[in-house]
Amino acid sequence: MTRIFKGGVLGSCMALVAGCVMGKSESFTFTADLPPNFAYYAVAKYAPAKGETCTVTLDDNPYLGFNREWRTAYKPESEIPIYRTVKGCRLAIYKIDLEINATYGETRGDFSGDTTAVIIRDHLEEQYKGTFNNAGESSISGQCQWLFRTVGPERYIIKLLDCKKIDDQGWVTKGRPVGAYTLDQLPGKTVTLKIKLADEERPGWGDTWVKFPNGWKRCMGKSFEDQDAYCFGNHKDFSSFKMPDGRSCTIYPGCTE
Repeated sequence: MTRIFKGGVLGSCMALVAGCVMGKSESFTFTADLPPNFAYYAVAKYAPAKGETCTVTLDDNPYLGFNREWRTAYKPESEIPIYRTVKGCRLAIYKIDLEINATYGETRGDFSGDTTAVIIRDHLEEQYKGTFNNAGESSISGQCQWLFRTVGPERYIIKLLDCKKIDDQGWVTKGRPVGAYTLDQLPGKTVTLKIKLADEERPGWGDTWVKFPNGWKRCMGKSFEDQDAYCFGNHKDFSSFKMPDGRSCTIYPGCTE
């Protein structure tokens, strides 16, 4: 079913459709401070502005994508319109959906990502609103951690990315690194997603690896063909595994003991 957005009659800056240059009052800068081999992909979502009575559908392309080709044409800074006009309908931004993507190997499949968002509303309670410094800058802080596991008959290592928010006290929380702002906060401002990488990786889930002083060993399970290979208290029988680059190893991440 096509989603319908309801809102209002023709607004200002019709020329935006034709590609006019936005002024500082019509846009804000979204950027990211990310670890090496990380990139973000953003989708800015719009709906008819408050007080409008027009409608647009998803077929009218009310969304804008930034860094869609994040592997080959990544740009940290994105100038994001606050208001747009599509088919004569004045739209206001209400959300930015974000993918945080990171590569860990040389092949195209050696990557993983996690999702987060920036929420934008007409009004928010003070405790939920992001704050800006005197330079007009605000940040959303988070930490990403690599989770490793093995797959396939040769037990190849793959990694999953898990990203959490860092609160004002510097603690890693259970939630995603989400930010929230009101429309009137954003004109001419800069919002930065600041992500650091956890110092250590950890297994994707429990009771599959055993930690030793020099790294992690993969439990054998019932046999090498056992894809789940839970330890079940057997901390003596371990299996080899393959790194993403094809090396055969017995301990992670150092490979050889």
